[in-house]
Amino acid sequence: MPARTRSRFHPSVSSDSVEIRLPWWSVALPAVAFVVLFLLMADPGQAHAATDDPTVGRILEHIHLTLGR
Repeated sequence: MPARTRSRFHPSVSSDSVEIRLPWWSVALPAVAFVVLFLLMADPGQAHAATDDPTVGRILEHIHLTLGR
């Protein structure tokens, strides 16, 4: 026997309007990400390039040579 589902009917809402409800985190997370990225762009003086460890450069060069052939 199939299960019955109840449809929600709101007589106070007209048929031409759409109500969208978002959870709090769907607005908060993009806002926090925007603020963090903005702060990283606003103060780039704190970022330092890694010059002591050439391992990353070697790996990237190896990948470039492998894909280039």
